[in-house]
Amino acid sequence: MIRIDYPFDFDERGRTALTTEYDHIRDMIEQFLFTRAGERVNRPDFGGGLLDVVFEPNSDALGSSLQRTAQAGLQQYLGDLITVQVLVASTEEAVLRVDVRYLVKRSGETRTESFERSLS
Repeated sequence: MIRIDYPFDFDERGRTALTTEYDHIRDMIEQFLFTRAGERVNRPDFGGGLLDVVFEPNSDALGSSLQRTAQAGLQQYLGDLITVQVLVASTEEAVLRVDVRYLVKRSGETRTESFERSLS
């Protein structure tokens, strides 16, 4: 199966860049986490919306709610490819960091990925 790299890019030959299955899954997780709800025209409920709550007052309740919501959304949209085991979101000095541990269903391999976005 051919998988186009995200974000869209060109390879050294000037053709559309391709990626591996694991990188493709990582790219899809990243797209979900940092897409705002309503941002995608044909899927208004798609997106983790993590960037929308960055400036909310930090609390344990917000953190656990955000983690549960993002984890449930990943299971909804990528549940045929992965099983999310752990998702932890944290902010430090204007940087949002999300750590996700998940099982790739096709291979049975457990992977851990980190995603960061600067808030400034």
